[in-house]
Amino acid sequence: MAAWPNPWLPLLLVAALLAFEDWLSTPSCSGGSPAPDLAAGDLRAMMVADLMLLGSDATYADRFFRDHVTSKLFTKSIQTTNPDMIIVLGDISARGSEHNESKWIAVLEQFEGILGQYSSLPLHIVLGDKDVGGCSSLDGKLVHRMAKHLPGLDSSGCGAFEISNTSFVSLNAVALLCGDNKLRFSVEKVMEKESHHFQKKRLNGGEHFPLGSENGQGVGAHSWRQNSMTLGSGPVLLLHIPLHKYQKSDTGVIGVPMFPDGTVSDHPSVSPSSKQSGVDGRRIYDRSHTLPANSTQYILQALKPRIIFSAHADSFSDHTHPDGTREVTVPAMTWKKGGMPGFAIATFGQKGVVSVNCCWLVQEWDIMTGYSVFLFLTALAIRWSHWI
Repeated sequence: MAAWPNPWLPLLLVAALLAFEDWLSTPSCSGGSPAPDLAAGDLRAMMVADLMLLGSDATYADRFFRDHVTSKLFTKSIQTTNPDMIIVLGDISARGSEHNESKWIAVLEQFEGILGQYSSLPLHIVLGDKDVGGCSSLDGKLVHRMAKHLPGLDSSGCGAFEISNTSFVSLNAVALLCGDNKLRFSVEKVMEKESHHFQKKRLNGGEHFPLGSENGQGVGAHSWRQNSMTLGSGPVLLLHIPLHKYQKSDTGVIGVPMFPDGTVSDHPSVSPSSKQSGVDGRRIYDRSHTLPANSTQYILQALKPRIIFSAHADSFSDHTHPDGTREVTVPAMTWKKGGMPGFAIATFGQKGVVSVNCCWLVQEWDIMTGYSVFLFLTALAIRWSHWI
């Protein structure tokens, strides 16, 4: 067997490869990387979205290249930002609505493998339109089969949890996107219960009441109208589809949908499109990349969110609604959408302050180019050492 002409060359090449991969996988965050240490009681969450995993349908390129690189990116990003938990804002699967239960489990196992040693971090997954399908294929039984494998979600795909004194509510936004359907009514009921819960909690000095508690008064169908909560006193809201970004209308009414006859819709299940044919209404919703204005108004009024995190748009956005509610849209963490992948780091302070850093990752073409250049330089170095 031929010996290496320079015994130090293999070690130098390995060291160069490790240094190259470390540089390649380090995220670039707005405002610099978040401080490694948090103040007592603060919570830091890593917000990712649109992973578009294929599970058992993954190709060899996915399994042996993309998953490997994505795992390195996650590892370095977690080491750099030091989050307390990970939140996936929908579309963890590329075509979850076409999967049976075993294939859905394979997607979750694929993500667990990508997280590696950090799969033990607290994890919450929101359902997106790629997970449960569009309006034409939205099925309550499918949502239930998926949600039962995601801790914290109920049969409608919604959930509520609290960690480090920070309350979160996640909604199945796809149901709200698709007009009148049984899932939509279930999601609205969750919002009403959560609204009632936070009002009770506020009136009782933070005392916890179970959702749907009939302590004092029941949950009325329009309890959100008499909402005693102040702006921003509600939960951190998590959903896949962004809220409607509306402008002030000529009537002076912000965000409330109006019918052609001038009447204002006063129920979240009624929208201008719902007075059209059901098929036309669903087509309108299917083409939309934001929730309808009436659903947006209902969410803002009923929950008074502390802050909203959404996804689906594939790009980062930090938007303030006319009522002052802040919504952060998280970029896709995948190369399959064509843009630059990224994620957001949210730090929730005990005094109500929420700081958000958007972090960007290297593009797939840059990774492939980088490895190709490294292999070329390695071959050149070996050839040069032989010449020496």
